[in-house]
Amino acid sequence: MGKAEKEQLNRALTAHLNTIHETLQVLDQSPPSNSMEKVTWSQVIQIGEQVSKQATIAGMLWNGESPQAKEVEENVNSYFNVLQGFLLLSHGSTVGAGPTLSSSIHESVKHVVDCSFRLMKEHVSLYGSHNKEKKLSMPQIVGAVWEACSALKKVPPTNVTAIGRAMTQVAVSMKDVLREINELKPASSNPGDETSDNTPSKAESKPEDDDISDDDLGSDLSPEEMKVAQLAHGVVSETLLVIKELIRTITEIDEIGACLYPPQEIDAIKLALEKMSSRINEIQQEVESFRTSSEPFLEACSGLRTVLKEMEAQLNSLCATELTTKMQNVAVIN
Repeated sequence: MGKAEKEQLNRALTAHLNTIHETLQVLDQSPPSNSMEKVTWSQVIQIGEQVSKQATIAGMLWNGESPQAKEVEENVNSYFNVLQGFLLLSHGSTVGAGPTLSSSIHESVKHVVDCSFRLMKEHVSLYGSHNKEKKLSMPQIVGAVWEACSALKKVPPTNVTAIGRAMTQVAVSMKDVLREINELKPASSNPGDETSDNTPSKAESKPEDDDISDDDLGSDLSPEEMKVAQLAHGVVSETLLVIKELIRTITEIDEIGACLYPPQEIDAIKLALEKMSSRINEIQQEVESFRTSSEPFLEACSGLRTVLKEMEAQLNSLCATELTTKMQNVAVIN
């Protein structure tokens, strides 16, 4: 295990790391939808499984006797070739992706890359090392790559799913806020009690900050403050209902998209439009019931309602045209 071999491995590793960094910079830009073919996320998952296999091979090389420098270098080259393909396919999957979906994809891809860098750096550093503890750490590092690649299966496959999950996370946070509001308590008071001369003053009896438990926090609200907290509870509860309705609304978008492929199902599209329009009306009424409604949100609802009506009118016109054509054809036959 000569010094020259170790230097060659380090040079090879550095070259691969630089190449991946350059690729990431190029792929950081959103791909133009008209010049690239969209890659399905299932293809990304498949090549992610190949990355996992290469990680397994790297780990197995350190079971037992230390590998030769050639074996390590060949594995490093193979690993980065697969990783490069993984990056290219991942980039192709962002064609047509909105900011929410793109963010989910980039986060998952970066996690795979970070774990891969750590594995390959450790892989090369082990060559020529007599530190047995470092060799024992390889299974854990390989396992991190497995987990990162397995997590690719949890990435939302469509824009609608990505938005729905993001809104669900917001809803979960809002439930936590509701729970915290419910835990607020008014200050305990006994109007008839008089403070005697022997009773310690409030300043003297006040506990130190370190002695205050979490249960004591939020338990000394005045009646006025409690009223504000109760009102806030109503606002958060109603907002949570709006978010839930929005999540239900965007699922209708998938129905519309599925109906657009030829032959288009006009009746199914009209039904989905009706559902969306009804849902938007319900959401707008809910928001308008708030004491402080959001004008931009109401304007957005109004704009969506307008385009829904335009699309419905176009579909009705199309149906009328098709019906006229069919009647003319029948008349000609007769």
